[in-house]
Amino acid sequence: AAAAEERLDSSYGSGALPEALPEALPVFPGARAEKPPPRPEGLSRQQLEALTYLSEDGDTLVHLAIIHCVPAVALCCITQLPREVLEIQNDLFQTPLHLAVYLEQPSVIQALIHKGVNPGLQDRNGNTPLHLACEQQHLQCAQQLLEGPATLDGTTQPRGNQDLQLQNWQGLACLHISTLKGNIPMMSLLLENGANIDVQEGTSGKTPLHLAVECHNCRAVQFLLRNGAYVDAQMYNGCTPLHLAVGRKDAAIAAILSHSGADTLLRNMENETAQDLADGNDDLLALLPFDDLKISGKPVVCSE
Repeated sequence: AAAAEERLDSSYGSGALPEALPEALPVFPGARAEKPPPRPEGLSRQQLEALTYLSEDGDTLVHLAIIHCVPAVALCCITQLPREVLEIQNDLFQTPLHLAVYLEQPSVIQALIHKGVNPGLQDRNGNTPLHLACEQQHLQCAQQLLEGPATLDGTTQPRGNQDLQLQNWQGLACLHISTLKGNIPMMSLLLENGANIDVQEGTSGKTPLHLAVECHNCRAVQFLLRNGAYVDAQMYNGCTPLHLAVGRKDAAIAAILSHSGADTLLRNMENETAQDLADGNDDLLALLPFDDLKISGKPVVCSE
C-alpha cells in the first residue's frame, strides 16, 4: 500500500486529500486565487470554495479524490460542479478523466462522460484519456470513453466528435498503441467506432499493419488484413509491410502478406523491392513470384 501511494504521489504530485467533503467542505490554506464559477444551487460560499480548490500542483478536489481512490468524494464533486471545472487540467495537463482512466475507476469515468466533459483534451505527452486506456489496456474504460453524454431519458448516445486519429507527441494514434500492445479486442473496439485502419503514425508513416509486422504478431496482422487494412501501404520511405517482413526474415508473416496479395515488386525510396531484400534467403524467395527463373542469382521480373 505504501509503495502504491508513493507511486501515485510521485506521478501526480498531489497534496493531502480533505476528508470531510459533503457537510463541512473546509477552506484549504494555500489554495490558488481563482475567480469562482457561478455558484451551484444549494451550495454555501465555503462549500463552493472547497469544491473549486486548486493545490500547488494544479489539482482540483476531483483530481485529488481520484488520486487517493476515494470515488465517493469524486462523484459528489462531479454532481455539484459545472463541466468547465471538471475539465481543469493540472500542471501535467491531466484532467480528472485522465486520472480516472489511468487508475481504472469506472464509476468516475462514467459520471464524467455523462456530465459531458471533453474526452479529447491532451496531457503533457499529448495523450487523451483514450490513449491512456489503450496504453494501460483498460478495455472497459475505453468502452466508457466512447459513449456519449447521458440524454434526458438516461440513455447514452455515441460520441461522434471524438477524433480517433488524433496523435500524441510520439505521433501515435490510439490504434497504433493498441496494435503495439497486440490487444485485439481494443483494436476491434476502435475500428467499430470509426478508427482509420490505415492511419499513419507521425514519425515514419507506419500504419498499424506495419507495426504488427514489426512486432512479429501474426494474429494482429491477420486481424488487420481481415478488416480491410491496405496490404501495400507505404511508409514515408516507401517500405510496405512486406518490405519489413522480408527485412526481418519473418517468413510466416511474409507468407500471410503474399497470400493476401502483397505486391512483391513495389520499390521503396532506395529502389529496393521485397525480392531484393530476400536475396540469399531461400525460405523467403520461395514465397515470391518468379523465383524459379534467375539471371546471376537475381529473380527475373517481367516488364509490360
